[in-house]
Amino acid sequence: MKRFFTRYWRILSRPSVHYSLGFLTLGGFIAGIIFWGGFNTAMEVTNTEQFCTSCHEMERNPMQELKTTIHYSNRSGVRATCSDCHVPHSWTHKVARKMEASKEVWGWVFGSIRTEEQFEAKRRQLAEREWSRLQANDSLECRNCHEFDSMDFTLQSTRAARAHSTSLASGESTCIDCHKGIAHELPDMSPRIGAATLGMSDIVSWAAHLELESGVYAEQ
Repeated sequence: MKRFFTRYWRILSRPSVHYSLGFLTLGGFIAGIIFWGGFNTAMEVTNTEQFCTSCHEMERNPMQELKTTIHYSNRSGVRATCSDCHVPHSWTHKVARKMEASKEVWGWVFGSIRTEEQFEAKRRQLAEREWSRLQANDSLECRNCHEFDSMDFTLQSTRAARAHSTSLASGESTCIDCHKGIAHELPDMSPRIGAATLGMSDIVSWAAHLELESGVYAEQ
């Protein structure tokens, strides 16, 4: 064992052209820590609401819609920010999402949604892309805050409890299937733009759910 460490130390202390291997190894380790810390800090900055709404089109359109929903202001005082709904918390999924979101910079650079009219024209396309992404990852961002195992069905409306305990519990449906209009306005759902893609039953059921929930809150 002593011979092994002696030989290893000789390798580390053997000089290269200018510096010893040990110095280069230590320097690389420190540089790696600095790079990792800087990379992680930069990524966390891009998760802040301030960064997300620094673009005029994001502050003027999606943010204003969010402010009118229960995810922004509610009796419990728990508010969801942009990244809570659009970025997973786990490291691997977060990095994958950031890589995917980098493509959205293209739209900002070339000004494809800089006006309210441009945003409205692309609302359906943007919404469907997010719905598909959430359906594919089993509404991972929703589960950042909402834990199925922590749900108390006795505190939910009859319809919500039935849906959660059956379709959601079995994996037949995922959160976004019934909560498409929870944080932003729904796009134009007229038959002309293809109700088959989303399913008008989803919109009708969600409208019924909102009506039921508003009645429940009014009674409390």
